[in-house]
Amino acid sequence: MTTKKSFFQPLDRVAIALMLLLILVIGLIISQGDVVRVRVREFTWKHLQSEEKDISVTNFTIQKQKIGSEYRAFVLTFSRPMDTKSVEENLKIEPPLAGTFSWAGRRMGYSFITPAPYGTTYKVSLEGAKDKFATQEKINKTIQPFQTTFSTRDRVILYIGASEEDQGRLVLYNLTQEQKKILTPKDLIVTDFKPFPDGQKILFSARPADSQDLLSAQLYTVTTGYNAPHETTAEPAAKVDLLLDNKEYQNLKFDVSPDGQTIVVQRGKKDNPGDFGLWFMPVTSDGSDKKPTPQRLQSQPGGDFMITPDSKAVALAQGQGTAILPLQKDGTKPLDFFPQFGLVQAFSGDGSQAAMVKFNTDYTRDLFLVTNQGVQKKLLSTTGSIVNCQFDTASPTLYCLLTQLLPGEYYQEQPYLIAIDIKTGEQKPLLVLPPDQRNVQMSLSPDGLGLLFDQIQTQTNPTTTPNAPFLTTDDGETIATSNLWLMPLLPIADAQTSADLKPEQLPLTGFYPRWLP
Repeated sequence: MTTKKSFFQPLDRVAIALMLLLILVIGLIISQGDVVRVRVREFTWKHLQSEEKDISVTNFTIQKQKIGSEYRAFVLTFSRPMDTKSVEENLKIEPPLAGTFSWAGRRMGYSFITPAPYGTTYKVSLEGAKDKFATQEKINKTIQPFQTTFSTRDRVILYIGASEEDQGRLVLYNLTQEQKKILTPKDLIVTDFKPFPDGQKILFSARPADSQDLLSAQLYTVTTGYNAPHETTAEPAAKVDLLLDNKEYQNLKFDVSPDGQTIVVQRGKKDNPGDFGLWFMPVTSDGSDKKPTPQRLQSQPGGDFMITPDSKAVALAQGQGTAILPLQKDGTKPLDFFPQFGLVQAFSGDGSQAAMVKFNTDYTRDLFLVTNQGVQKKLLSTTGSIVNCQFDTASPTLYCLLTQLLPGEYYQEQPYLIAIDIKTGEQKPLLVLPPDQRNVQMSLSPDGLGLLFDQIQTQTNPTTTPNAPFLTTDDGETIATSNLWLMPLLPIADAQTSADLKPEQLPLTGFYPRWLP
């Protein structure tokens, strides 16, 4: 007796049923068209969206991340190709932040025209933008609504205190939150300082508070309590470390490279005044506890100096000109030399331009704009001094602190602040200061919206007790007190509005103000 086998086995019937079901589902999807809604898949600064408060852990503080002036663009990545016009028309940033669009496939970049103002939280939203293919097929398919936020760093300044509480100490003041921190101890008198580019530490020189020797300064670093924009942790504020002692050499002027990796110090041998020159050193040693060792830059002696924007060379005043020396042990062969300019006042951020000073035989001074294309453009002349100049990162403007010689029997210089449009050469006076303010210092904010300056009052006949701490200007005069001022800034083109802006005195007593990057 034989049994007839079924043509389909049970497993075959299950497989066929599943295939028929899948075909039916696919057919339904095809018949209804593309129902997957387009969305924003990626936002550059998604790590900045946390609304959690800062919390402290052992030796570190976890903070909300915020961008600095070096962050000039964000990118949105979409899940599908987009109708670019509809995206550009529907993207909203509150408060408004002017910028330009660029596209690369599904990625849209938005580049700021000027740095985002500090101390601000921005909301980015996108609704109503359309899928590229849906638009071509005249199908009304819009993006899934998108919304996010990002914040810029707080407006923070640094200065040397001149009140009884913080005399000679490095002080940090958060203008956004109105918070004050004293960073250095009472037993040190700070003489100079420079922030590192990431804002986490300050390099400063200081002498003992009980010492009358103005050249006994050692180099230290101190933490600010702020994290770098790309990091979530920061060391607590006011942690001081000795970086370079003064056992053999006096430590004079110093500079920090724009990349924050190198320090250049001008040093003189204590027992040999002729042994004078530049030294350079890395900021950190390679994973060891040993302090980095400074190296002598072998070159002819010079005066004022400044590290170039690429962090690979230093501009040094030598003789009647300025030499550009490589940051390496052998600096005897300059990369470039400018015989007509005796001083570099400032470099633009990209290194394409420099503000340089020419000293004339009639004792006047000229300020030139020198470019890497060989252009040398005279901007102004003065009978006084060119104290400081800084390029604006937000516009083609150069801000300068100058003095002019006043007529009369006694030698007297009048300081004043000026803005120069480096494209047109147009000059706009900002503020004229009293003639007795010879020691004014200024600092331009990272977002280009504010100018800090001080007003020092000196003592004509100072009376100090032995070993008591005292503060002096660069001229050696004893400081009695000092006020800090903040001057709001607007582009030169906004002449009418700028004319109404007046400096505001800050409720702080100190001098030598600087912005934290």
